[in-house]
Amino acid sequence: MDQSNPLLNTTGLPRFDLIEAEHVVPAVRQVLADAEKTLEEIETTLTPTWDGLIKPLEAMDIPFEYAWAPIGHLMGVKNSDELREAYEEAQGEVVVFGLRLKQSRPIYDGLVALKESDEWKGLTEVQQRIIDLKLRDAKHAGVGLDGEDRERFNKVAQELSQIGTEFSNHVLDATKAFELIVTNKDDTEGWPNTLKQGSAQSWNQANESSDATPEEGPWRITLDFPSFHPFMLHSRKRDQREQVYRAFTTRAASGEFDNTELIARTLKLRREMAKLLGYENYAQVSLATKMASNVTAVDKMSDELFTASRPHGLKDLEDLRTLADEPLAHWDIGFWSERLREQRFDYTEEQLRPYFPMPRVLDGLFSLCGRLFGISVEPADGEAPVWHSDVTYFHINDSNGEAIASFYLDPYSRPADKRGGAWFNECQGRRRINGDIRLPVAYLICNGTPPVGDTPSLMSFDEVLTLFHEFGHGLQHMLTQIDEADAAGISGVEWDAVEIASQFMENWCYHKPTLTGMTSHVETGEPLPDDLFEKILAARTYRSGSGMLRQLEFGITDMQLHDQHDPDGDETAFDVHRRVAEKTAVLPPLPENRSLCSFGHIFAGGYAAGYYSYKWSEVLSADAFAAFEEVGLDNEEKVAELGQRYRNTILGLGGGRAPMDVFRDFRGREPSTEALLRHHGLLESPN
Repeated sequence: MDQSNPLLNTTGLPRFDLIEAEHVVPAVRQVLADAEKTLEEIETTLTPTWDGLIKPLEAMDIPFEYAWAPIGHLMGVKNSDELREAYEEAQGEVVVFGLRLKQSRPIYDGLVALKESDEWKGLTEVQQRIIDLKLRDAKHAGVGLDGEDRERFNKVAQELSQIGTEFSNHVLDATKAFELIVTNKDDTEGWPNTLKQGSAQSWNQANESSDATPEEGPWRITLDFPSFHPFMLHSRKRDQREQVYRAFTTRAASGEFDNTELIARTLKLRREMAKLLGYENYAQVSLATKMASNVTAVDKMSDELFTASRPHGLKDLEDLRTLADEPLAHWDIGFWSERLREQRFDYTEEQLRPYFPMPRVLDGLFSLCGRLFGISVEPADGEAPVWHSDVTYFHINDSNGEAIASFYLDPYSRPADKRGGAWFNECQGRRRINGDIRLPVAYLICNGTPPVGDTPSLMSFDEVLTLFHEFGHGLQHMLTQIDEADAAGISGVEWDAVEIASQFMENWCYHKPTLTGMTSHVETGEPLPDDLFEKILAARTYRSGSGMLRQLEFGITDMQLHDQHDPDGDETAFDVHRRVAEKTAVLPPLPENRSLCSFGHIFAGGYAAGYYSYKWSEVLSADAFAAFEEVGLDNEEKVAELGQRYRNTILGLGGGRAPMDVFRDFRGREPSTEALLRHHGLLESPN
């Protein structure tokens, strides 16, 4: 084995300081060759016991954790042409082996035999669930197929994997390809300082210059969210807003980065895959692995939320029309929404930013986790190789000072090589190796406003919410109490339950002691004034009906594309989206809207026939937070007691127990939508 290749190390943390694109293909092929030999040995010598089958399979994962997983991570945070080329060359071979493993008949028969053996009754609930999940995944990977059907299934799976990567690359490239250069100072009237600073800095970075200044420009607006979003809220130039909006909703929809055909091909291949597996459509495949029992259950939730939200959404639009006193187009909604919010609640997002310097927000987040879960977080910069100078590293310790986990934080936008959005991912999962427990390590990735000069990142309130959201995911990974790799953290957790822990954390941003405790004005050090907190709280439900309808539009479109839509029929995916949007959106989409072409969640991520999961999980997370409201959020003793129960159940049990059972363990009953609708102000009719 070539020990000079950093991707072949299987101890410690990934060597991001040494990994180069040239290492990818040799390392992956070495790992695949070794894994093939190991798999053949397992198949010929296995005994249908936990130690004789499951443990060898677990051990085979470790080289992939070191050789392949870091490359997927770098594709998101440090993308380059060289890395893409290497990733795409190796990807097909990895997919082929993954199918070979899951379709192994000896292993499948061994799992069946284990389930029927005398040992089965002596296994823990976690171990039994892992075996059941492996059997289910094998069936979904085509273990029951033979001959031409298996050959075709494998080709479909490989092509879908390649298309997903191509789709994601197109979105990144199309986002990078657009820029609006503003040179007229008058055009920046009404822009917040952070937008001027960031767009001048963006121009300098794009032109390898230092000529642009926040005061005099030029200013570069991009489709990266920290640029696009504040521009749409504050630009008074309606024609420029229209130009940027149209570019945003047609990203990756034409030219060399066109995803149109990839969407049609993806939907066709997914339906073909479903039929090969014996399902009617891909929605059935997806829901076989979810909490929701079927499409009817998802539709029932969507209808309930839609019925509550629709009147509020219509009232939201009428309020904007009254204020604007002119016909409204899509590129006007953000601008006038911000003006109405400023008028109604008498504050601006820019007034808030100076109170949320990122270092102080992090301190507040870590303090909250200490109060709730009895943990502490300490900086550990220099102890782990990183992929960019923005990245920091931290340890998590238990109340007795014992180390239990670590995480990387990559907080800022870098549109040149980092994809948009925010996400959590596993670096290393908790697992037992040679009798010792390896502690979990997480990646927490955001695309927040970067620091400017000596001024730290001044976060918008939305960016604060996003940070809390991603840290919630990280907590479920890092505070797991399961030692079996296949059920530790989020492994084995049904997809529509995986957002519970993340959305739960967002609620604490509306708790006054928590929020004000993590504020410190960047110049004066003063905490957030009481009147500003009350305005934030009052604004929590502002346009919540519109926000709910927008999420339902995405979720219903996704489900219909994978349930009712015939990819070979006359109706295109864009027709489906339009039909759904005409029902759910209070302002129908533009005829040329092609936002599906940048909908990476369902075409390049794990949310196909699963985007509804955000709302499904939010119902449960709101109900979980309601338990804390019931004991009193300021009752430190009760909150700590309940926090420990939450840690031991929702955070601690991971995929080792069915999520509805885990929720009942914490809440003592089935979930209710009441708390979610109450938090959004949607229980009563709009005024």
